[in-house]
Amino acid sequence: VSVTVPSPSGSKLLVIRNPENESPTQFEIWSSSRLEKEFRIPQSTHGSVYADGWFEGISWNSDESLIAYVAEEPSPCKPSFDCQGYKQGAAKDKECMSWKGQGDWEEEWGECYAGKRQPALFSLCAVEEPSLNFPPYHSGKVHAVKGIAKSLSVGQVVWAPPVESIDQYLVFVGWSADPRKLGIKYCYNRPCALYAVKVPLYKSEAAESDLNPDGKFIVFLSAKASVDSGVHSATDSLHRIDWPTDGKLCSSTKIIDVIPVVNCAEDGQFPGLYCSSFLSKPWLSDGCTMILSSYWRSCQVILSVNVLSGEVLRISAADSGFSWNVLTLDGDNIIAVCSSPIDVPQIKYGCLVDKATNTTAWHWLNVSSPIFKCSDKVTSLLSHLQFGITQIPVKDVSDCLTKGAAQSFEAIFVSSKVNNAPDPLIVVLHGGPHSVSLSSFSKSLAFLSSLGFSLLIVNYRGSLGFGEEALQSLPGKIGSQDVNDVLTAIDHVIEKGLVNPSKITVLGGSHGGFLTTHLIGQAPDKFVAAAARNPVCNLSAMVATTDIPDWCYVESYGSKGKTIFTEAPSAEHLTHFYSKSPILHISKVKAPTIFLLGAQDLRVPVSGGLQYARALKERGVETKIILFPNDIHAIERPQSDFESYLNIGVWFKKYCK
Repeated sequence: VSVTVPSPSGSKLLVIRNPENESPTQFEIWSSSRLEKEFRIPQSTHGSVYADGWFEGISWNSDESLIAYVAEEPSPCKPSFDCQGYKQGAAKDKECMSWKGQGDWEEEWGECYAGKRQPALFSLCAVEEPSLNFPPYHSGKVHAVKGIAKSLSVGQVVWAPPVESIDQYLVFVGWSADPRKLGIKYCYNRPCALYAVKVPLYKSEAAESDLNPDGKFIVFLSAKASVDSGVHSATDSLHRIDWPTDGKLCSSTKIIDVIPVVNCAEDGQFPGLYCSSFLSKPWLSDGCTMILSSYWRSCQVILSVNVLSGEVLRISAADSGFSWNVLTLDGDNIIAVCSSPIDVPQIKYGCLVDKATNTTAWHWLNVSSPIFKCSDKVTSLLSHLQFGITQIPVKDVSDCLTKGAAQSFEAIFVSSKVNNAPDPLIVVLHGGPHSVSLSSFSKSLAFLSSLGFSLLIVNYRGSLGFGEEALQSLPGKIGSQDVNDVLTAIDHVIEKGLVNPSKITVLGGSHGGFLTTHLIGQAPDKFVAAAARNPVCNLSAMVATTDIPDWCYVESYGSKGKTIFTEAPSAEHLTHFYSKSPILHISKVKAPTIFLLGAQDLRVPVSGGLQYARALKERGVETKIILFPNDIHAIERPQSDFESYLNIGVWFKKYCK
C-alpha cells in the first residue's frame, strides 16, 4: 500500500497501490467492513500516484463523489527505429528488427525524484451513477484536470468548499520549471504559488450538507523568507485568504498575515514558525483555531493558532525539555506523541482544562500503546541516562552581528547518571545547515548512548527554531562560524567537567559531515575518531554534480550568492568554494575516519566523499568506507541505517579505549 486517505465522513477509506513496473495503479474504496470498489488505472492514463510528502496531494470532495490527486503524467511516446532509420508509428516491444529509442531527455526534480515523471493533476469519480453534467462522470473514470500550464509541477491539492453552481474549485501549489528544475527535496526556496482551477462538478443526490466545512477562508504556509534569501529552509509565515462564498475568485484577493516571520525573539518567547506541513483537518470546533507542530529552539512543540486574531499559544508541556508532535484531532481534543533523547515515544491525549471559562490550559493524559513497548534490556539501558538542553553563549560577539545572531545557541547533552568518571563523548551535528536536532527520541543515537558514550548534539547558529536573524547569520560563513560554534560548545562542557577531553569523537551527515571533516582538519588534536555520512568535502567539485548548485553559492557567498549563481562557475568562484571546503585542511587531519556513503546520492554525490577518503588514505590516516549501492542522500533504508550505526559504534569504541 502506498497511501491511505479516509473520506470526510470517515465512512470510506481510499487505498492506493502504486505499481512496481508498468502495470496499472490500483485504487480501492473500502467501507468499514469490505472492499466496495476497485479501479485499475493504466499507464496510458497516468503513472504512479505521488505519495512523497511534497508533491503529494489526495483529496476527497465534500460529498465523497470525486477524488482529486497528483500522479506522474503518462509516459511520452518514444521514437521507433529500424535498420533503415526512423520508423513511422510506434514499434511493438518485441517486434523483430525494430526498437524503441530514448527520445528527448526530461529534467527531474533531483534527489528522491530520479526516474519520476512530471507531477500532474487528475480526478477520479468514486460514485456509481453517471452525472448529467458535462463531461460525463462514470464510476472509476479518470480525468486529467484541464487548464494547467504544462510547465507547472503541481502538488498538495485540496477541494475548495462547494458553492451553488455546476463548478467547483481545486486549489493546489504549482512549481515552475523556469529556468530549470533544481533539487526540491528539503529545499523550500523553490518559487511556487497557489493556483485555483475550475472542475465541472458531479453533484450526488446523497450528499449531506453537514459534511461541508464552513469554507470561510483558506490558510497556507509560506516559505517566502527562504525564497527571497536563497537559503534552502528558513522561518515560515502563515497567511489567510478569505474565500468568496459565491465562488467567484478575484485576482486582487487580499492575503492576510496571520503569523509573520519572527526575526529575533526575547528569552522564552515565540521564536517564529517552523512547520513544513499541517494536518488535513487541523481545526477546533470554533472554526478559527488550528493546531500544529513547530520547532521552538531545540524542541518541537504543539501550538494553537487563532487565524483571525493571530494569537499563538504553546499548549504542550514546556517544563520537561521533551519534544511533542500532533498526530490528529479528536473533536476538540488532541492526540499527540512526545519523547526525549532517553524516553521512547508516548501517546498523549490532550483536552482543554475548562472550556466554559475560555481557559487556555491543556491537560495531557498518557495513552497506553503496545506499539511503543520496548524490551526490559532497552528500558534498563535508557533508565541509566539523563539529558538536558544547555545554553551556549556566542564567543567573540562583534558589533556587526545582529541581535539574534548574538544570542546564545543550544546543545542537547545526554550522559550517564553515574558520574564516577566522564564517559567518552560523541559530538553529533545535523545537516542542512538550516535544519535542527530535536530533543526527541532517536533509536540510532540512543544506541550510541547505550554503548557508554555521552552525546553533545549541537544546534549551531543557522539552525531552525531560533529566529530568522540567527539563521541568516550563517550563509557566507560556513566552515568558520559553524565550526567555531561547535568548538565553543565542546569547550563549554569540558570546562564544566562533563566530558573527558582526551576521548572526543564527532559524527555528522551532509552539512554535518561538512562540519565533521572541517573539525578534524581545523582542530586535529581535539578528536580521536570521526564518522561522516555523505559529507560535503569539496564544494568546488560538488557544484558541478549536485542537484542544488545554488546551495553552494548561497552558503559560500551569503545573500550575494543568489545573485551571482551560474551554471558555469568562474575560476574565482571555484577558488572561493575550495577555500570554504574541508579538503583545504586535509593535510592536518589525524583522526581515524569512517565514511558511510549512498551510491545513489544526487544531493552530495558519492564522488566527493570518496575523493576525501582516498586523500586521507594517501596521507596515512586510518580510513574505512562503507558504500550502500541502493541508498540516496539520507541513508535511511532500515538495513543500511542499522549497518551504519553498528559500524559507527564499533569504530568509536575502538578509538576510545
